[in-house]
Amino acid sequence: MAATGRRSLGGAAKRLSILAVLAVGLAAFFAAGLHEQLSFEALRDNREMLASWVEANLLLALLAYLAGYAVVIAFSLPVGAVATISGGFFFGLWFGTAATVVGATLGATALFVAAQTVLGDRLRARVGAALERMDSGFRENAFNYLLVLRLVPLFPFFLVNIAPAFANVRLATYISATFIGIIPGTFVYTSVGNGLGAVFDSGGEPDLGLILEPEILLPILGLSVLALVPVIYRRFRRAPPPA
Repeated sequence: MAATGRRSLGGAAKRLSILAVLAVGLAAFFAAGLHEQLSFEALRDNREMLASWVEANLLLALLAYLAGYAVVIAFSLPVGAVATISGGFFFGLWFGTAATVVGATLGATALFVAAQTVLGDRLRARVGAALERMDSGFRENAFNYLLVLRLVPLFPFFLVNIAPAFANVRLATYISATFIGIIPGTFVYTSVGNGLGAVFDSGGEPDLGLILEPEILLPILGLSVLALVPVIYRRFRRAPPPA
């Protein structure tokens, strides 16, 4: 009995410690004014200094960006678009896309594991209603359904990061669907960053609505439809024949 009580206290302590880390991280982010420093204006004003440092320390800069992006996703910090475009600005289209996809996958996986282990009950209580709408899709075909949610942002990114943990999605399925599903959107925003220097030179602002342009949005929607085909097919096969 005493051992059970100690385990229960230990589990509660773990949950509180991770919640404390998340809370402290968010508080520190805003208290330090990073939400203002991580902006297109700050990037424009300091781009020469930052670009010079990146050029002189390319590998270190790439690793720092990757780790920082993982933290942004794990803590759900509201600077994802700026970070993604910055990756394209500093590292180019291909390296920027690769670093962002890997960093985002690592951060999302860290949050998924936390939700599946020590944060499950508390997070489930906060997102219960939205989770119910997603749960059946995960049970039908977890990989394809998650792939669709990554390709098209039908739900907030934070919610898509943790909901699969409550639906008992396998870790390998979560990682592979996340990695593949975020590539198209990341590629688009990184391409914006790749041309950001010219935008700054002209005195303009990056176009964050680019992904909604038909020539970009329609292919992504097409990929989403293809990903849904196995889910729809399974549901059709199980449907009772008409009377």
